Amino acid sequence: MFWEKMMLVVLANHIPPAVRGRMKLWFVEPRTNVFIAGINDATADKVVNYLFEHCSLSSGLIVFQKINRPPGYIIRSLGETTRDLTEISGLQLILEKRVDKEGEKNLQ
Repeated sequence: MFWEKMMLVVLANHIPPAVRGRMKLWFVEPRTNVFIAGINDATADKVVNYLFEHCSLSSGLIVFQKINRPPGYIIRSLGETTRDLTEISGLQLILEKRVDKEGEKNLQ
C-alpha cells in the first residue's frame, strides 16, 4: 500500500529534552526548536498528539500540518507563542509584525 507523505513543521519556544530526543527520530532540526518532516498521515497525527500530551504550555508550540482538503494545511498551537494566530473566513493565518518608518512595531 502506498502512503502519501505529509509535511509537518513544528516551531517551539522550548521542548523538553526527552521530547526533543523522540522528535529527532522523524524530524530534521535545521535550526534550534524548528523541526521538519515528511511523514505519513497516521504518524503525523501520533506525533502531534504526543507533543500536545508531553509538552507544557511554556513550550509555545506552533504545528503546521499538510492535509488533503482546502486550504491544504492546518495550524495548531499550544501555550504562549511568539506569533499570534488568527482565522479569516475559515483560513488560518499567522499575524506578522511590521516596523513603521518611525521604528514602532505594529501588528498588521
